[in-house]
Amino acid sequence: MKGQGKQSVVSRGIIYVGISRLVFILFIPLWLAACSSAPTVYTSLQHRSIDLNPGDLQHGGIAFITPSSITGREEDRQSLALSFVSILLSEHKDIRVVTLPETLSAVNRANLTAAYKAMFDEYQNTGIFQRDTLRKIGEITGVRYIAQLKLAGFEQTTAGRLGVLGLRLLETKRANLRVFLQIWDSQEGTIVWEGLEELNLATDTFSDNTISFNDIARQSARELLEHIPYQKNPALVPVDEAKTSGDIDWEF
Repeated sequence: MKGQGKQSVVSRGIIYVGISRLVFILFIPLWLAACSSAPTVYTSLQHRSIDLNPGDLQHGGIAFITPSSITGREEDRQSLALSFVSILLSEHKDIRVVTLPETLSAVNRANLTAAYKAMFDEYQNTGIFQRDTLRKIGEITGVRYIAQLKLAGFEQTTAGRLGVLGLRLLETKRANLRVFLQIWDSQEGTIVWEGLEELNLATDTFSDNTISFNDIARQSARELLEHIPYQKNPALVPVDEAKTSGDIDWEF
């Protein structure tokens, strides 16, 4: 009987320990959710206005052409352009913006595909856009200014910070993006504004989700576009003319 009593006590102790461990394990996700931090942002930004004055973009409008990128990131070029367009449309409604798909469609309709390709081939070698082709792009899109983006780098990393019972729970997610933006005057064939930003985002989380390219690209777009000369005067361009097509309703 005494042996059975001791065995019963030991069994209950084992059960209590098992339950305590189970409760602890179940509590960990809730604790980690409370401990997950908001993203930390580190940025290095340079910009220079060469010949772009406040109000110029409202009067002249701006069209996006095909971004360039480092080797291996070509698939992100359209996403980068879309991120910049969405921020520009949402925060500067009095600027007429021609999106990348609209520019490409206009180039194709005007039979300028060969000239468009030749312009980029020359740009890769010289850093200069051929003036006549640039002027034609401005004419067929109905704007004066041309936005050229370059994706100079993008990296995502994950590092474990806390593990329990062999499981990696709390992780640090990091993303690094380098973007270069030039604005050209299609009538003069000159660069009127340029900016470069290197943006780093880091967050501690138990989620498996990484910091997406779209999230960091939109953050970079917002910060770069804040430094473009801008005149707050809604009378310059009616809001309903800010979109290049009346049937487009952007939602982000």
